[in-house]
Amino acid sequence: MTVRIGLVGAGPWARETHAPALTAHPGVDFVGGWARDPAAAAELFPRSFDSPAELFDAVDAVAFAVPPNVQAELAVEAARAGKHLVLDKPIALDVDGAVALTEAVEAAGVRSIVAFTRRFAPETREFLARAAELGPVAAEAQWLSGAALAGKFAASAWRQEQGALFDVGPHVLDLLDAVAGPLSGVDAARYDAASDTWTAQLAHDGGATSTLSLSLRTPVLPTVMRVSAHSAQGMAVLERRETPSTECFRVLLDEFLAVIATGADHPLDVRRGLDLQRAIAQVQAAPSAP
Repeated sequence: MTVRIGLVGAGPWARETHAPALTAHPGVDFVGGWARDPAAAAELFPRSFDSPAELFDAVDAVAFAVPPNVQAELAVEAARAGKHLVLDKPIALDVDGAVALTEAVEAAGVRSIVAFTRRFAPETREFLARAAELGPVAAEAQWLSGAALAGKFAASAWRQEQGALFDVGPHVLDLLDAVAGPLSGVDAARYDAASDTWTAQLAHDGGATSTLSLSLRTPVLPTVMRVSAHSAQGMAVLERRETPSTECFRVLLDEFLAVIATGADHPLDVRRGLDLQRAIAQVQAAPSAP
């Protein structure tokens, strides 16, 4: 069975990852897409639609590669139209938007998956399996990038406005939650606006603790991404990102098509996105570190 999928958005991430992966996947009929820029749409999509509603009418599922505030609104419309969803992270700009999207997905009974890209890489899955064996008591994560200073994503208005906590924060919070246990609270957090640096101390169910440091304005190349977890049993470390994003997205599509076929929920579905939206809000609301 081939699933007809449409794409909303024609920016750098759509060009680099979504469109090539959708085109190459044997189980996908990449029907076309819609974007606010007609010229970019005509260049990227097999067929360019005049409106999101017209696109939704022509497909079984919709992938999103647009700012979170745009996604939250359009994905609700797609869910209400009975379309399965491949969502970008974060799934919205605030908790209310994430709740509304989650409720729309649940009411429609459609399947969803959130593109936590590195979660679909073998090196990440090996790390998570190793960490699970350890029963970590503590974890640390660091994602430092100059993406807001220069490069293909520097022109992204929402990334400039929302910064690292919203862009790479969902990835990091997801991994810390996965290795240290469900997030139970944020003990302290601090933000340095000049460098767009968030630091936070987190508490997890079961007593584990974790720390994070995030930035999109640190002039470092290549990006520094490191997650570690340890206990009396040893240590697990993830600092590799060699799997291309298109290969990660191929695995994502494999699993997305499987949940459509079976009617099961994926562990990285819209509910996971809502959990992480709440975690972002907790970091924002936390008291300043001493």
